[in-house]
Amino acid sequence: MSEKFWLVLQYPLKSANGSQRDQWLRDKVVEYLEISLADAGIGYVDGSEMGKCISAPKKYALNIYCVTTEEERCINLVKRVIRESRLDYTRIKIATMPYGKKETYTLKYAYKKGVNDFSL
Repeated sequence: MSEKFWLVLQYPLKSANGSQRDQWLRDKVVEYLEISLADAGIGYVDGSEMGKCISAPKKYALNIYCVTTEEERCINLVKRVIRESRLDYTRIKIATMPYGKKETYTLKYAYKKGVNDFSL
C-alpha cells in the first residue's frame, strides 16, 4: 500500500443513539462499503460510531471510518455506492485526512451547496 488516507462518511442524527432506522442504515452502509472497497482493492472499513459531535455537543452524527490508498477514487466509489443503494445520499458529508498524522479532516463532499464545515 502506498500513502493512506482516513475517509469518514458522516450522517446527521437526531439523537445520540440514533433510531432503529439509523442503526439499520449504519449496518447497510458498512456492509456495502466493505464489499465495494475490497472489490476495488483500494481500502477497507475501519469502524463506525454514533453520538455527540465533539465541536457541537447539541448535534449528533453517525461516522463511518474507512482507510484508503486512493483518496479521490474512494470518494467517488463511496458516493456511487450510497447513491445506487439508496442509502440517504442527500444527507452525507465525506471528509479525508492523511493516515497516521495528527491533522484535521478536510471536507471533500457535502450533501448541499454552501456547507463547508466538518467536524467529528
